[in-house]
Amino acid sequence: MADPKGFMKTPRQEWPRRPVAERVQDWDEVYVPGALLPIISRQADRCMDCGVPFCHEACPLGNLIPEWNDLVSREDWRAASDRLHATNNFPEFTGRLCPAPCESGCVLAINQPAVTIKNVECAIADRAWEEGFAPPRPPERLSGRTVAVIGSGPTGLAAAQQLTRAGHTVAVYERDDRLGGLMRYGIPEFKMEKRHLERRLEQMRAEGTKFRTSTAVGRDVDAAELRARYDAVVIATGATAWRELDVPGRELAGIHQAMEYLPLSNRVCEGDLEVSPLSAAGKHVVIVGGGDTGADCLGTAVRDGAASVTQLDIYAQPGAERDELTQPWPTYPKIYRMSAAHEEARDLETAPVADADARLFAASTLRFTGDADGHVRSLHLVEVDALRRPLPGTGRAIPADLVLLALGFSGPDREDGLVDQLGLELEPRGTITRDAGFATGVPGVFAAGDAARGQSLIVWAIAEGRAVAAAVDRHLTGSSRLPAPISPYDRPMTV
Repeated sequence: MADPKGFMKTPRQEWPRRPVAERVQDWDEVYVPGALLPIISRQADRCMDCGVPFCHEACPLGNLIPEWNDLVSREDWRAASDRLHATNNFPEFTGRLCPAPCESGCVLAINQPAVTIKNVECAIADRAWEEGFAPPRPPERLSGRTVAVIGSGPTGLAAAQQLTRAGHTVAVYERDDRLGGLMRYGIPEFKMEKRHLERRLEQMRAEGTKFRTSTAVGRDVDAAELRARYDAVVIATGATAWRELDVPGRELAGIHQAMEYLPLSNRVCEGDLEVSPLSAAGKHVVIVGGGDTGADCLGTAVRDGAASVTQLDIYAQPGAERDELTQPWPTYPKIYRMSAAHEEARDLETAPVADADARLFAASTLRFTGDADGHVRSLHLVEVDALRRPLPGTGRAIPADLVLLALGFSGPDREDGLVDQLGLELEPRGTITRDAGFATGVPGVFAAGDAARGQSLIVWAIAEGRAVAAAVDRHLTGSSRLPAPISPYDRPMTV
């Protein structure tokens, strides 16, 4: 610990965001460029280097947080990068996209604001690229074994990088025209600029990983034939089967899934489109779903120039502080959080019908009504209690020209035929069945990430990729020195 009294002398200070009026005019990341490094060493000083660091347990990757906090406080960036990359393949992703359960597990968070672990991680990752501390690491020799990884999201990329570095010849198959999965077409540019993704992909290419884009396994390539061509197959397709909203009026035009809306906006940023066919410009937008995907739609609609944007959350508004009885430390608490998108909606007053920001809490959708042309014009909702029962006399309608459904995902998409062609078994909730070694019932086929775990966080996705890589390496060679941070049955800390 560099400064034993750092947590007493230095208050928590986070990476400042650019002014709302400025950042909603572009798609750049919301944070002030260059404003993190001047503050981060003192923030790292706040780490107490606890005897039992619960941040390790809260992070599925087992990140060596106190170690790299101490190194950052001493401004030893090379060593900090080494310790960070020892457990995390893509810290520049998690440092921007992970909700930081490690900070909820910070011992300091028992009675004070936690260490800004996520910001420290991001600073190390960015400094590593700037200083050349993250060069390609191709294997010294090849094993002669081949692996196909299906899906190029964080799980597939982590598995591919680990297996390539272990000496196996790896090919990643991606059904989209560009790599990255939801990081490419689901995450808006203002949360993570795609240059970070491109930089890591170039590193992986230099290490020897092969990529096959615009190739849907099951449709463009027969899954059984692919299995016959490779010594092992890793299914990391994610959970892309979205949940539906079965209410009257769902068939009206103007009602779309979030993952129909967000990819088109990302394609505008990529230069594929001049304007999105589903642009929210000038429209009254209602987002059904209170999670991160809904917030991504919110920030995107604001930048589109929507006339209004409202987000519906079926849960009651949480409190500002952790409830120690129902959500004790070090679990990840459900508290009122203000994302950058919600901050923008609040300051710009995008939702006159909402409470504090764009969100309407404890609100359930009853039905949609439309105009004579069959286009949605109103969403009818009702307030609900903690058991989601409607409260009498609370029904009302709000204007809606564009409705975005952000209700989560149930499992892998079966339309491509991958699951059926391999004869994979599925769990009742729709995810792929696997054993304690990440293996499916088909010899040589493994499943990892959201496709098998179910919808989860990016940090769990990377941990799954690292763990399945160790399982595949063991299957191919009889043993493995690759780290396996989690098992298929591990879950986040809960009460």
